[in-house]
Amino acid sequence: MKKFHIKKGDTVFVNAGNDKGKTGKVLEVLRDKDRVIVEGINMVSKHTKPNAKQPQGGIVKQEGSIHISNVQLVDPKTGAPTRIGYKFEDGKKVRIAKKSGEEIK
Repeated sequence: MKKFHIKKGDTVFVNAGNDKGKTGKVLEVLRDKDRVIVEGINMVSKHTKPNAKQPQGGIVKQEGSIHISNVQLVDPKTGAPTRIGYKFEDGKKVRIAKKSGEEIK
């Protein structure tokens, strides 16, 4: 299985594509496709059939996936995009931001 630096719930900065410069929260990581779904980024229109939830059906806006290489984790201290490093604290491996050295929760 592939290992990614980005996890569900992280705040990320989009550095490429139509939504370049925006930030959002990761809703899902699609490991097999190397993609992530970010809240409010890459909104697509999906045509839905009528069902119990939506009796009328119609067009629904939802987030599409973007490639994981087009997002960067946001530093919790500065709010700027940063690379990620790892260090061991109390026998546990934790993620740290390269810019500030702050631990990423």
